[in-house]
Amino acid sequence: MFPIDFFYRSARLSPDRIALLSGTTALSYAELRLRVDAAASALQALDPTPGSRVGICAGNTLEHVIALLAVLAAGKVWVPLNWRNPASELDRIVAFTEPSIVVAEPAHLGTLNLASVGAVIALGDAATGQPRFQDLLDRHRGETPKPHGRSRDEVQAIKFTGGSTGVPKGVMQPYRAWVTTIVNQVHAFGFDADDRYLVAAPVTHGTSTYLLPILAVGGCHVLPADAKPATLLQCFRTQGITTTFMPPTLLYMLVAEAGTASEHFPALKHLIYGGAPMPPEKIGRMRAFFGPVLETTYGQTEAPQVVSMMRAEDFADESNWRSVGRQGLLTDMAIMDPQGALLPIGEVGEIVVRGDLVMAGYWKMPEKSAETIVDGWLHTGDRGYVDARGYLYLKDRLREVVITGGFNVYPIDVESVLDQHPAVHESAVFGVEDDKWGEAVHAAVQLKRGAAATAQELIAFVKPELGSVKTPKVIHFYDDLPRSVAGKVHKVTIKAEVNAKLKKETME
Repeated sequence: MFPIDFFYRSARLSPDRIALLSGTTALSYAELRLRVDAAASALQALDPTPGSRVGICAGNTLEHVIALLAVLAAGKVWVPLNWRNPASELDRIVAFTEPSIVVAEPAHLGTLNLASVGAVIALGDAATGQPRFQDLLDRHRGETPKPHGRSRDEVQAIKFTGGSTGVPKGVMQPYRAWVTTIVNQVHAFGFDADDRYLVAAPVTHGTSTYLLPILAVGGCHVLPADAKPATLLQCFRTQGITTTFMPPTLLYMLVAEAGTASEHFPALKHLIYGGAPMPPEKIGRMRAFFGPVLETTYGQTEAPQVVSMMRAEDFADESNWRSVGRQGLLTDMAIMDPQGALLPIGEVGEIVVRGDLVMAGYWKMPEKSAETIVDGWLHTGDRGYVDARGYLYLKDRLREVVITGGFNVYPIDVESVLDQHPAVHESAVFGVEDDKWGEAVHAAVQLKRGAAATAQELIAFVKPELGSVKTPKVIHFYDDLPRSVAGKVHKVTIKAEVNAKLKKETME
């Protein structure tokens, strides 16, 4: 069974139910199937090769969802292109994955380098000189895609988590991982046909893991006009939303927007957060505002939801608030020491995962893949322990990564850009705890002798290349960066000094 088959089954069993709702437009499962089949047939006509790659660059729209489902139905590989990323980063992904087709909104067609792409399709109604997605749907309506003959171990998507020195790192998610995710999600949360899922987080990220689980049970996805906190709150109030997934940062913004102690959303059952931890004091605030509906998952792009999850009833016990729950139904998870031995209950080590949920490897990075998957175990780079009840607790990270607003930022990516500035001798990028973002990206910089640069100049230098999420919020200047006896920049010392400085400033 392939991931798209879960949608097709619902379309057969519940053709008249509403699958997608956007403003006044409501698509039934029957109509959505017609459009998905037409789009998949169009993709196969443009490139009949099974497993060829299709990039999609768009916001959370009906056409984006249809295009994504069509990629799955056509037996092609989805390459999500997050429109919030700078064009330079998207261009690197396009060059790296070599898609034969790119589907994009007009606003992005003019900024991306798509000269090497065989077919470019424009979403929306604007005249761009490229074939329009809607015209292709009309031309192929009534057609069904040809069987693609691919195996469950072949790649369904290549999703990017970051890289090093400007080289993107593409996680190859196979069909088996997507099927496992669907089963894990439905089992973990008990989704059913009455669920109405609010598409708040980007389809290119966390939302993509919820599209098919909701469609698999005959539920409905509600696409808001935008992702502004006021708009999302109004959807909760008027659209009968039962379920959504958001990073903690967005939840904090909703509560701040409301400006009240609590609100009553009688339909809401699953307010799921992930992508970053939530401090216990924030958990208490979110539960006070939304009610006892907060839930969480732990996973990675390399092992998408659910490695572990915690239901609302688990949050009723305040002693669980520092946990990320128990492992999913089809997840094999363990704690491992540096020598590769599995550790007993209560001992801290690296979290490792194996089974169908695990990625097939990194695109065009066999050595990195071999480092990450050893003897079938995916090494997550996160450290934690499991208690006697089976609850997983995260402690820290082995790999350097800053999780800000639900997005992973790899310090080396930022350092490689900062170090290109003519005034910078060396930089060190790290995360600092932040009430709004979970962690904020900070940088310590040592300038070249006799050179000068302001924090604003360095921030302006990084932002066009990496985008606002990865750009440091604060620059700390050092005459000499602290170093180990081996001469390596000592980030532990820098972080301690910065945290002490910030704490002192707060107290003054």
